[in-house]
Amino acid sequence: MKPLFLTLAILLCLSGQGQDRVLPEGFIYLHQMIPGIELDIRYAGDHNFLGNPVNGYNRPVAILSKPAADALIKVQHGLMQQGYCLKVFDAYRPQMAVDHFVVWARDTNDTLAKQEFYPDVPKSELFQRGYIASKSGHSRGSTVDLTIIDAKTKKELDMGSSYDFFGIISHHDSGQVTKEQRANRELLKSLMKKQGFHPYPEEWWHYTLRNEPYPETYFDFPVE
Repeated sequence: MKPLFLTLAILLCLSGQGQDRVLPEGFIYLHQMIPGIELDIRYAGDHNFLGNPVNGYNRPVAILSKPAADALIKVQHGLMQQGYCLKVFDAYRPQMAVDHFVVWARDTNDTLAKQEFYPDVPKSELFQRGYIASKSGHSRGSTVDLTIIDAKTKKELDMGSSYDFFGIISHHDSGQVTKEQRANRELLKSLMKKQGFHPYPEEWWHYTLRNEPYPETYFDFPVE
């Protein structure tokens, strides 16, 4: 491949197959700031618990508040020293996407992705069990869903359950995981906590910056 075309290909990859927009003040694209970070933005496609793209996710990119991104790049540096990198599944989430979740959850006949994401949980109980809510910390811009991958192979470390799996095995203190799986979770948790992120007990992948800059604001600009 000629150098010019190679450069263009890299730029397209980094920008999520499209052109970056001017974000609201205080927000940044993770691919612009964190070298080597992998993105698997599930809600922009159909590999998620809805089984369909989610409202507000117009491009598979990750957006985060600047303070959260500043902290996350330090996590990435710590992992790279050990031969690992971060993979992000979700970051800032517009309120319109949360509203989509709520509407979906109320339609108990729509169980397209049940077998993969919530095989043991009746859809009618998703609200009751806390898996779906009308507000999400993601919409405040400083919460991120992520895992660790091998820097060379891009293979995810075994965390015992997949991303967005609704079940006890996804809890940080689950007794259903192996010693190796627990160690992998602890590696992620220790690095995230060191840089000021707080873990969510029910989801090993979910972290929020403790001193988030917009603790009372739920944003609704699209991910694009």
